Formats: sequence, structure tokens, C-alpha cells
Amino acid sequence: MSATTAQPAAEVRPPRRAGLLRRLLRDPGAAVALVFAVLIVLAAVFAPLLAPTDPYDNDLSLAMQPPGSPGLPLGADSQGRDMITRLLYGLRVSLLMGVAAVAFGGSIGALLGFLAAFYQRWLDGPIMRLMDMMLSFPAILVGLAIAAIFGPGIFSVVLALSIATVPLMARIARSSALVVMRLDYIEAARATGMTDFRLIWRHLAPNCLSAIFVFGTLRFGQVILLGSALSFLGLGAQPPTPELGAMASEGRNFLFFAPHIAVIPCVVIFAIVLAFNVLGDALRDALDPRLRV
Repeated sequence: MSATTAQPAAEVRPPRRAGLLRRLLRDPGAAVALVFAVLIVLAAVFAPLLAPTDPYDNDLSLAMQPPGSPGLPLGADSQGRDMITRLLYGLRVSLLMGVAAVAFGGSIGALLGFLAAFYQRWLDGPIMRLMDMMLSFPAILVGLAIAAIFGPGIFSVVLALSIATVPLMARIARSSALVVMRLDYIEAARATGMTDFRLIWRHLAPNCLSAIFVFGTLRFGQVILLGSALSFLGLGAQPPTPELGAMASEGRNFLFFAPHIAVIPCVVIFAIVLAFNVLGDALRDALDPRLRV
């Protein structure tokens, strides 16, 4: 009798969930994207150790040398600077702009989304209408306006990308918070007299982090692409600062003579965006409880 009563109790226990990393590695595409993203981040962090030369050292005698030249596996740019060195330092600038824009704009957007969901009666309408107004302005147009005010540079690009990220993150945070607000434990926490700030910080925000983290990963690739586009237009990093979009813009003048100067940075941008998009899709599937076995 005791054996038969103990069996149902064991069945009621929730199954032990596999780790997030293990679920990601089950997908070959996600595993490749994760490894590539980690390598890209490590290459950017340790660029001073990996770069064979200084990114600003030029030798005009080596200008536009093709890939495979002696001592220049990826060739040299129009100023005779090593392409590998410029790419490594360009990754640092591009990734820094992406992280800063997603972190700053995402934080503000998530806060606004939580406030709109928590105080639906007073703040939902005004906040979301403001977000709709912000979505009506393309990121390129915002970048042009900010560059006209503050001048071209990395700060202008980060500010423009942050502003473009706020309304998107606010919508994601609001939709996730509205689902959490309907759960019973929120009402139980309110019944205990918990303050609004503590309720948002301890119960609402942690249960929305999965959706926010997935969107942040997907948005990171988009921000890298938008930041490179703004730099390509001359609004971002200014010469001689290495940045992927600026390097592609510099190389467009030599497409018929030395196509590698523009093609290699464009390929790197494409690979970064693709990797983070694939990784974001895989994270969304891995964190979705409906898809867990």
C-alpha cells in the first residue's frame, strides 16, 4: 500500500529542466552561432594582444596589397594598414556601440513597458502613444538629426540607436508584463501589502527577463547593422578610428582596384548579424516552456 501511494507523489514532481546551454547545443545552427559569437567577443576584447600591428600605423608602400601578400593574410587598406588589425579594433568599436545602445535603450524601454503594464489606468495610454510616435521616425533619420545637433561620432550613433531601441523594448516588456500581471501570485503579493516598487522589482521584472533577453539578443544584431550603416554614411566613427561600417565606406572607392578593403568588413558585419539572429531565435525556442520536453 505504501509503495502504491508513494508512486503518484513521485510523478507529481516537476521534471528536472536541462540547462540553457545544453538546450542551445542541441541545435547545430545555434551551437555554431554561439561559438562564433563567443569568438567574436573574445577577439574584440583581446584585440591588443591578437593584432599584429598598431591599427594606426601605415605604410604607403603596402597600400591596397591583396589578401595573401607576405605578412598580410587579409591584405592592406588604402593607407597600407593591416586589415586584420583594423578588423580586430573595428570589432571593438562596433560591439561597444551595440552593447551600449541595447543596454541603455533597452533599460529605458523595459522600465517604460513595466510602468505602462502596471499602471494601465494612468500611464498605459500616454506611454504607448509616445512609443508609437517614436516608432514613426526611422533610425537613419534620428541619426541624421542627432548628428546635426551633436556632430558625427560614436556618441551620436549610440544615442540614435538607443532612442530607436526604446519603443521596441517597451512593447516587448509591456506585452510580457501584461501576461505576468494576470497570474495569481501577483494578487497574493498585493494582498500582503507589498509596495509597487518591490512588486515590480521582485516579481514582475524577473518573470519578464526571458522575453527581454531574447529580444535584446535579436536587437543586438540589428543595432550592429544600423550602426554600421550610420558609420557608412559618415555619421559614426570618424577616420582614422577603425569601425566596420567606416571601413566599408572607405573601401567603396577602391572596389575595382582592391575589392577586399570593402568586401571583408561587409562579410564580417553579415556574419555577426547572422550569428546573433540565429542565436536569438534559438534562445527564444530554448526559453519557451511550451517547447521544453
